[in-house]
Amino acid sequence: MTLYHSHSLTIDNPEFIKTANERTELLEKLLSIGTALSSSRDLSELLNLILSKSREITCSDAGSVYLVDKKEPMSKLLFKAAQNDSIPNISFKEFAVPLTPKSLAGYVALTGTSLNIPDAYELLPHLPYKLDRSFDRDFSYRTRSVLVLPMQDQEGEIIGVLQLINRKLSPTDIINPENVTKITQSFTDWEERIVKSLASQAAISIERNNLQESIEKLFEGFVTASIQAIESRDPTTSGHSERVADLTVRLAEEVNSVKKGPLRLMRFNERQLQEIRYASLLHDFGKIGVPEAILNKRQKLYPEQLEVIRQRFIVAQRTAEMECAQDKYRYLVEHPSHTHKEGEHSCPHCQKLATFEDNLKLIIEQLHEYRQIVEEFNEPEAIQTKKFEALSEEIFLKVTNLSQYTYRDLDGKLQYIVTPQEMEQLMLPRGNLTAAERLAIESHVSHSYEFLKKIPWTKHLEDIPIIAYGHHEKLDGTGYPLGLTQEKIPIQTQMMTVADIYDALTATDRPYKRPLSLDVVMRILKEEGDKNKINQDLVELFEQRQVFTALGHGLDIH
Repeated sequence: MTLYHSHSLTIDNPEFIKTANERTELLEKLLSIGTALSSSRDLSELLNLILSKSREITCSDAGSVYLVDKKEPMSKLLFKAAQNDSIPNISFKEFAVPLTPKSLAGYVALTGTSLNIPDAYELLPHLPYKLDRSFDRDFSYRTRSVLVLPMQDQEGEIIGVLQLINRKLSPTDIINPENVTKITQSFTDWEERIVKSLASQAAISIERNNLQESIEKLFEGFVTASIQAIESRDPTTSGHSERVADLTVRLAEEVNSVKKGPLRLMRFNERQLQEIRYASLLHDFGKIGVPEAILNKRQKLYPEQLEVIRQRFIVAQRTAEMECAQDKYRYLVEHPSHTHKEGEHSCPHCQKLATFEDNLKLIIEQLHEYRQIVEEFNEPEAIQTKKFEALSEEIFLKVTNLSQYTYRDLDGKLQYIVTPQEMEQLMLPRGNLTAAERLAIESHVSHSYEFLKKIPWTKHLEDIPIIAYGHHEKLDGTGYPLGLTQEKIPIQTQMMTVADIYDALTATDRPYKRPLSLDVVMRILKEEGDKNKINQDLVELFEQRQVFTALGHGLDIH
């Protein structure tokens, strides 16, 4: 039996040890590269990382990365990244070129065949591809050894091309046309295999990155569509969700820079800011479950209710006119001997007929007055205006009489000209919603939560339902729907609440109320903070850092 004692295979051989160390070091590099590729989420950062690590492994002076774009009718190569140690100050800009086999990258992208070229200036003329020397000419450079590899995903589809240029003898060498043949060398087959493996790993990372980007675009589209669905049902609040999101994110960014006070410990990273933005954009989505009539109610009465009441007044007046005519006719029938003489004013019969006319006139005047009261009280803030601020005894008496006023309908039955339910609506002291209608509006918060929690959020966005759920809660427990106190309300929600109130008070597109000036709005927010309804520290930061400028507002807002 023969035993191998060749000196070249023993671990005492310095060359063996050097090779083993190099391989171990390379393996460690590849593992670290794989980790880096897996953690990178920005495409530009990812591509530059792929390129720099490939150059580092092969000691390449320069390189570039192309991605295949098949979205257009004609496929293209997108020049996405470039690096050059010998010309480090050049600004590379992304551009697109037609995908043809005439260029080195185009040939590899179309065929999937790797190119390992010792000297790109000595390519045989019959080859389908050739080197574009414009860069060398413009920047006094010299491209010699070139390694061009396809980047293929798990299904074998080519998604890009990795191109390495000028493998150097030493990483510190600076290449120029004069020394290029002395300090560069060809890429070895072993390096080609290693970089090709890295290129495949890079392709998977790019595919994952593209998939992540597609998912995020898909979700952005979903959020946009959701907002449009809300606003199509309530056009008067158009833009509210976007404005609240802008304000809340801006406030969160300002919290990140606080150095003292209770807010100094709060920090939000990019993912958390994205979570805040999505929660703010979708905080009112539950309005999709609120009846549209209530959602779009602008006065105390619904338009159809007001129209019915107006018709009742018309019928009541026509009935009064008909009864007046009937009374006059009946009187004349009962007094057939009555004749009217020119200039005679003291005739008792004439006076009686005039009394019928006077009574009708009083009834019509009264109906007009009652109708005017209905029209005025129908406005949301009517009772709070100066005219009705104290509800004088005279007006109160008229309203009481109105509530009891009846007329005969077409069937001859006595009916209230304004029903008790309608009077209840007209006498609302504040706003335009009854207690039941307000509960229906408030239910949008629960609808939002129930909808949002059904979405399979990623780990970084899993708190969106909770953040959106509490935007109408108050720190003292008087809010809705759960009556939570401060310690149970997420700080992200507390920020959204400040933004939500601010936008509701300053919105210029609400037909049922006027926007308030900035100083008035800030006074209201501070009062709410003093009452422990909203976070006082956030209100102070909102004002000090002028977060409202995120909407283009300034001190002159009206």
